[in-house]
Amino acid sequence: MAGLYARLDELQDAATQQLALVRRQDVGGNHQSRSERDAFARIYEDRIVQLREVNERLAFGRLELDSATSKDSGDERALRYIGRIGLRDADLQPLLLDWRVPQASAFYQATAANPLGARARRHLISHGRSISRIEDEIFDAELLREGGSELQGEGALLSALTAERTGRMSDIVATIQAEQDRIIRSDLKGVLVVQGGPGTGKTAVALHRAAYLLYSHRDRLRNSGVLIVGPSRSFLQYIEAVLPSLGESGVVLSSVGQLYPGVDAAGEDTPAVAALKGSHPMADLIGRAVKSRQRLPAAPQVLDVNGDSLTLEPQLIANAIRRANQSRKPYNEARVAFVKSALGQLTRLWADQLRSQGNSVDESDHPMLREDLRSAHDVRVALNTAWLPLTPEKLVQDLFARPQWLAELTPGWSDEKRALLLRDRTAPFTISDVPLLDEAAELLGEYDVVNAAEKREAKQQRKRDIENAERAIENMDVAGQVHAEDLADNFAETAAKGTTAERAAADRRWTYGHIVVDEAQELSPMQWRLLLRRCPLRSFTVVGDIAQAASASASSTWRQALRTLVGNSVEGDRWRLEELTVNYRTPSQISAVAERMAIVQGLSVTPSTAVRQSEWPIRLTAALLEAVTYDRGISSHGTLAVIAPVARVDAAFAELDAALPGIVGAGANGLSRPIAVLTPQDAKGLEFDSVVIVEPAEILVETERGAGALYVAMTRPTQRLALVTADGTVPDGVLPL
Repeated sequence: MAGLYARLDELQDAATQQLALVRRQDVGGNHQSRSERDAFARIYEDRIVQLREVNERLAFGRLELDSATSKDSGDERALRYIGRIGLRDADLQPLLLDWRVPQASAFYQATAANPLGARARRHLISHGRSISRIEDEIFDAELLREGGSELQGEGALLSALTAERTGRMSDIVATIQAEQDRIIRSDLKGVLVVQGGPGTGKTAVALHRAAYLLYSHRDRLRNSGVLIVGPSRSFLQYIEAVLPSLGESGVVLSSVGQLYPGVDAAGEDTPAVAALKGSHPMADLIGRAVKSRQRLPAAPQVLDVNGDSLTLEPQLIANAIRRANQSRKPYNEARVAFVKSALGQLTRLWADQLRSQGNSVDESDHPMLREDLRSAHDVRVALNTAWLPLTPEKLVQDLFARPQWLAELTPGWSDEKRALLLRDRTAPFTISDVPLLDEAAELLGEYDVVNAAEKREAKQQRKRDIENAERAIENMDVAGQVHAEDLADNFAETAAKGTTAERAAADRRWTYGHIVVDEAQELSPMQWRLLLRRCPLRSFTVVGDIAQAASASASSTWRQALRTLVGNSVEGDRWRLEELTVNYRTPSQISAVAERMAIVQGLSVTPSTAVRQSEWPIRLTAALLEAVTYDRGISSHGTLAVIAPVARVDAAFAELDAALPGIVGAGANGLSRPIAVLTPQDAKGLEFDSVVIVEPAEILVETERGAGALYVAMTRPTQRLALVTADGTVPDGVLPL
């Protein structure tokens, strides 16, 4: 281990020296030279950050190979070390294998029945840079007879499972199991669905798959990136450190409320409103709303142009609208053609009128007349009234704030259905509004045509940057060490726009090479439409559990959930299903009660096998503070979540904060405290040492899918679960404990 860290330090020192050398370069006033210098500096900076991120638990495993396997792989050494990144010595001989390379797969997949050329597997458990424990698994009994290996330790996996949580997700790269590894390394193409019950490692598999794909398909994903979508801000805060620890930082993490640039929605609509906004008919409604903003004047209009009176006939506007729509461009971009056509017709009309009044007007005068028309107040008002430029935000705000307009657009709807959408224009956007904004943006197109022109120029500049980068790499003799695309990403012209991930997050039209969706069973059809626009190639990893569906828009089957992505295709055609069946997180006594409750409440539960049992039974108590203080008495270092119905969250936080000041937090921010007070939605995808559920019977009836919400809450703990109910009422299926 000391040798590996010595090499890591050497590489970090070398990168630091190279960075300092690049920064000292005197490139004068040449703009291109400055760009190349700054680009190389950014690459060395990124390399230094990567080496620092993997400092903790650099190497976590070792394979001892049989002689035939090691020679076949071109490696004369029988020992193969596995770590977070790959390391080579000065002669480019491998010292440490990146966990994602094919040669490392045996570390996760080897069994006694199928050792894959390995004689033994060793887990290295470390603290800082020191090894604190060794776990050995022997596949070849001859090793024991030789006396060269000794089976020891309680098992790396169980050790990791029983460790106290920190409020942040840790990677599982050292303890990935065979069924998880097979899914992580599966093909990039198509839609992969990973179904599994609580605690089966779905989220961990999804994140490690993202890191694996970024490593194995770097040429494809380097410039397009990977988008990871989670159910909430608290979920993103929980997982944010995992990918950097695996050597990857080029991904975009987003909650479903952050998928539209410039909007960070956290508020939820009522279930009925959310279900309506998430339904397919909303796409048609947005389309009708956009089209209805093209309006013909009811009667001829007299326009004042520099003191002259000019009559604008409705037919002129109709002709201009028809010609613009023939371009099939989005609304705002087609408006440019509308204005051009309308001004052209008005120019000819005014020229004819001036000639009829005895003025001498020829074709050379038309540009001047056209400019006078463009700047005339009456003309601007008339054209904007007929075809007003729109932002998606204004369209959605107007649609929900104008009852008469909404009624015109929905003649077949009931008054009660329309009332669900009505709200004040100043109301903040909700999570369910985000796909509607994106739908509107797709139909409206660029609001500013100058911005569209800038984007076209940016594409041309990108091409020039790559050509310059190729020449710079040749000049500096670093071919094979630096990719031209990476260097171009960091040129001064583009550096201000940030990394690929930062630019992708800010650009609504960005298309990703792959999208990972966690808690995917919760997504509405409109949210799936948004994600499909982000990845037209339909390369998705979809992770979730149908039984945990709790939102109003959630689906009851994967085929139903994926209809927007793959149509009516059956499994095996355009999508494939993998199932995780081993529950690594939840103790067996807790998972058994949670599954029994879910089945009694009518949920379709994916059967799973818990690998362990904790020493604490489920507790039933009448007082929240008593449940929390009892648990803190067992362990004051682990994490504890208090999961309450939405209506009781504030009161629960106030009670605990008053009694235990300084250690209680609420919502996503509460994850940094030892005790976090959360709603069932906040808790989705998270895990804690202990969970206290407040009034579980109220969670059950709080929403239409309350059973799914309660199932989520009951399956968050890794050690202990307590139920708090003032009158002893618990949902059917919970008792007997």
